[in-house]
Amino acid sequence: MLLAWAEEVSTATEILHGDSLAILREMKSDLVDCVVTSPPYWGLRDYGTGRWEGGDADCEHSHSGQVQDNKAPGAISSGMRPGADASSCRKCGALRIDSQMGLEPTVGEHVAAMVVLFREVRRVLKPNGTLWLNYGDSYATSINGRSAADTKAAGNDDRTFRDKPFSTVGGVLKPKDLCGVPWRVALALQEDGWWLRQDIIWAKPNPMPESIRDRCTKSHEYIFLMTKSERYYFDFEAIKEPVAAATQARLNQNVADQVGSDRAHKGGAGKTNGTMKAVGAVDLRNRRSVWNVPTAAFSGAHYATFPPALIEPCILAGCPVGGVVLDPFLGSGTVGMVANKHGRNCIGIELNAESVDLARTRIDEAAA
Repeated sequence: MLLAWAEEVSTATEILHGDSLAILREMKSDLVDCVVTSPPYWGLRDYGTGRWEGGDADCEHSHSGQVQDNKAPGAISSGMRPGADASSCRKCGALRIDSQMGLEPTVGEHVAAMVVLFREVRRVLKPNGTLWLNYGDSYATSINGRSAADTKAAGNDDRTFRDKPFSTVGGVLKPKDLCGVPWRVALALQEDGWWLRQDIIWAKPNPMPESIRDRCTKSHEYIFLMTKSERYYFDFEAIKEPVAAATQARLNQNVADQVGSDRAHKGGAGKTNGTMKAVGAVDLRNRRSVWNVPTAAFSGAHYATFPPALIEPCILAGCPVGGVVLDPFLGSGTVGMVANKHGRNCIGIELNAESVDLARTRIDEAAA
């Protein structure tokens, strides 16, 4: 039973294998304290969760000009043109079953799907809960280069996703257009009832290099802080950051030596340990909205993983000790691992069976 472990151990992560939307619809309302997640980005990868049902078992199923991809048993390529029908095989009529997000043919359909899913997230979130939504942007392009599946077939690369599964050019998106999906999603969620409280910039000091000459190298993603209600739980003390060295020096300067003791007294400067200072010294300040966090490689997964340092402030500020964090796209399990480390419980939902096993292993090893 969901959360049965809450009475048995201090902290734990319960991993639910399946479609996020279907599982969320089965969960009771006002259940979790905080949501920290990063959904599959639109048009970026196919994680191989699709399958064919019905039709001719010997058919090389095809839709929109793309044929079956043998990267994994039963997996299929999601390659398609924007707006094309990929729900059935055009040869034998077999149905394509795939509930992973990020493969919607158009950006509008993706945003609409996200609104539906996060409407359920809002329902299971407590009235004073917070959502920390990570989403990175991309540029509209057609399929080019070699897919991860082809790379795997050519050598010893063991990736199980397909890069750039379909063209993201279409509608308002022209080749080389910045898609703007993070803000499209955030504003759509705001229109659907969420409070959009802040856009946090995840600044990456070690971004992926890009061979481009007509724009700057991309080195940031967004984390949107969203809430279910106007007032919500937020422990700002738990995520305070050190005051900059230059600020510390300014706050601790000896005013008396600089302007004379009489002028210092008249100016209202305080006296600390016999030394005239401009103000009392402070070591910490309210956390700023730009978070400098390096990306962290993880050898167990060949797709993007959350750096634990990026997740920690979200959980520390957004969930009380002993509370429950939800990640509807658990992936390799970083949210569960960090939540348990800091005395919080976690519910993780993951569609990919291999990722479920990976997440369980990581979380168990971290707790050992």
